[in-house]
Amino acid sequence: MRNTLIATTALALLAACASQPGSDQETGPVVQETTGATTRADIKGAFVAPSTDPAAEDPRVWLEEVEGERALDWVRGQNERSLGDLQSDPNYAEFEAEALAIVNSQDRIPYGSVRNGEVYNFWQDEANVRGLWRKTSLESYKTDAPEWETILDFDALAEAEDANWVFKGSNCYSAPDNPRRVCMVSLSDGGKDAVIQREFDLATKSFVDGGFETPEAKQSVSWADYDTVLVGTDWGGDGSTLTESGYPTTVKRWTRGTPLESAETLYTGDKTDVGIWPFVLELDDGTRLQGVVEADTFFTSKYFWFPEGETTPVQWPIPPKATPVGTYKGHFLFTLEQDWTAEIEAADGALMRKAFKSGDLLAFDLASFLETRKLPDTELVFRPTDRQAVNGVAVAKGAALLSINDNVVGKLFRLEPGERGWSRAPVSLPGTGEVGVAFADKDEETVFLNYEGFLTPSSLLQYDTETGAVTELKSVPPKFDADGLTVQQFEATSKDGTKVPYFVVHREDITLDGSTPTLLYGYGGFQVSLNPGYSAITGKLWLENGGAYILANIRGGGEFGPQWHQAGLKGKRQVIYDDFVAVAEDAIAKGITSTEHLGIMGGSNGGLLMGVMITQRPDLWNAVVVQVPLLDMLRYHKLLAGASWVDEYGDPDVAEERPFLETISPYHNFDPDADYPTPLIVTSTKDDRVHPGHARKFAKLFEETGKDFLYYENIDGGHSAAANLKERAKRSALEYTYLARRLGLEIR
Repeated sequence: MRNTLIATTALALLAACASQPGSDQETGPVVQETTGATTRADIKGAFVAPSTDPAAEDPRVWLEEVEGERALDWVRGQNERSLGDLQSDPNYAEFEAEALAIVNSQDRIPYGSVRNGEVYNFWQDEANVRGLWRKTSLESYKTDAPEWETILDFDALAEAEDANWVFKGSNCYSAPDNPRRVCMVSLSDGGKDAVIQREFDLATKSFVDGGFETPEAKQSVSWADYDTVLVGTDWGGDGSTLTESGYPTTVKRWTRGTPLESAETLYTGDKTDVGIWPFVLELDDGTRLQGVVEADTFFTSKYFWFPEGETTPVQWPIPPKATPVGTYKGHFLFTLEQDWTAEIEAADGALMRKAFKSGDLLAFDLASFLETRKLPDTELVFRPTDRQAVNGVAVAKGAALLSINDNVVGKLFRLEPGERGWSRAPVSLPGTGEVGVAFADKDEETVFLNYEGFLTPSSLLQYDTETGAVTELKSVPPKFDADGLTVQQFEATSKDGTKVPYFVVHREDITLDGSTPTLLYGYGGFQVSLNPGYSAITGKLWLENGGAYILANIRGGGEFGPQWHQAGLKGKRQVIYDDFVAVAEDAIAKGITSTEHLGIMGGSNGGLLMGVMITQRPDLWNAVVVQVPLLDMLRYHKLLAGASWVDEYGDPDVAEERPFLETISPYHNFDPDADYPTPLIVTSTKDDRVHPGHARKFAKLFEETGKDFLYYENIDGGHSAAANLKERAKRSALEYTYLARRLGLEIR
């Protein structure tokens, strides 16, 4: 949808990053069982005893002071020690050079968005570390050497303003009745989620003098019209208008030329909400509906429309666990994350009930709702099987494209409404790789698709909305030698009997004697799917040297829809960890690898997965890369955005939910007498989503008990822990140097 009916950008800030290692596009899934693990506060003083306020008894709470002098002194000391160790390794210099060559390569695909016949792109390379915002004509874009025109140079801007600016995106307005094209540009200090927003004129290529500008906050802005924006932010800057999760409670309507403090309050939620964000829905005739999204919890939301000239909002007639995905030819489309019985009132007053299932894609007539303000007759557009899931709907001028997962492989269909319901036609693709919609907009006929696979470099395809033809527009040469490599998909059987799929990429000629150095990656949370994708860095630094790579599609993710995710919520979460263990044990049983040669990696929620794997099954791996992790699960809800995740993990302050968290919290289940594999723990000082205190305190336990560990904290970087391409290459080189050393990878 135009602008953000579903507040996608704002809600994305709540979930943790799940980019696969070395991903070229990084910016960057029942049975309840528990382990019986307990806290060990009485052993050598290494633990934090469970209490109502864990901080009251936590001797390492000083490490939660993000910019505290004592904490940063400790960080610098660990950085110096660990960097000295890893960077002196014979493999490091080559790994870093290869990673730098990949991230700075000029033959990457310049993905972009189309506006009025021009393609806009954000580009970073060796000469433009912070990046360029640039544009070219659509005709030039289709050539091998587009003629780019710079719109905004972020390196120059940062230097001129003596600021550590990281570009976090743009939100642009244009309309037929107003040819001026302006954008709200988001700038982050060092990569934080908190940003400032400034109005920028695309025609003059300059910030608008006296235009809209907001102070730093975790915020969201939607254009109501050229002279009006809806803003959800930290009003006053003192936190009084933020939720317990650190997101806005209040959305206001701000008129051009007036001070921000004079903005008119549109809607105010509660401190206990996750957040309140604005949305603007643009209809086919150009009408723009103003509204707000109230996220009561991480997974439940209400959507309110504010009819022009009225003060009372109208609630959108969809259930709390539902996600709007677009409007097409007068139809409003949304997916369900819960079973739902729709109660539809007929013209004669009779009540009709329709039952739908979690995972369904549904639609109703939008004009009917706007007129009656009641739920219209609702149609089933698509119902996935138990091994499918809806990824989303992309709407272009004259076409709607449905993206799905089919046994963890992407497929694309064209949707059309008709008198007998919705039809679905497959989009022909050049092979069996992973496909996604790279760009589509309801006002543009141009549609770009991205196509790739584990061993297939990314290619940019153009979809013709009139003929349905797909043609290759751009492609990149291979970044690693895939000759002799193969991809297989297997299923492991988890502890409760659930079949858990996983992919393995390895050399065809490996000997199945457990000797292959293998990296296993997982995430398992927030309904985030991990799909086959081309990772040049992983390919070059790992696969090309004879290593194997495993991608685990464990529960907690979205590979098989809402049920796959919800199977691992809160106290049921142990199944996620059982799934990951099952994948590892299955790979070992097949002879692909062995404990001596098996390493694991995960970030954010995946970092929690890594911490649990260290403490629950230290015998199963020889290397663990713990990236920007959650680890103190009795205090996570008190740190930064943590309160927004209680619906995923459970609330430590709820008596019924706390005991399970005590069994999995890596910080509280650390055993000073255990034989742990030496981990590499990486985080970022500037991460204002997952607090760096998690990583610091967990590493401190290793230090206090005399156990080997490596620790690197990027002073900038945000939640991806890499604010620029140089830092990203450095982090990748550190990780793969560590993995090669621990798992016995011989560099070829």
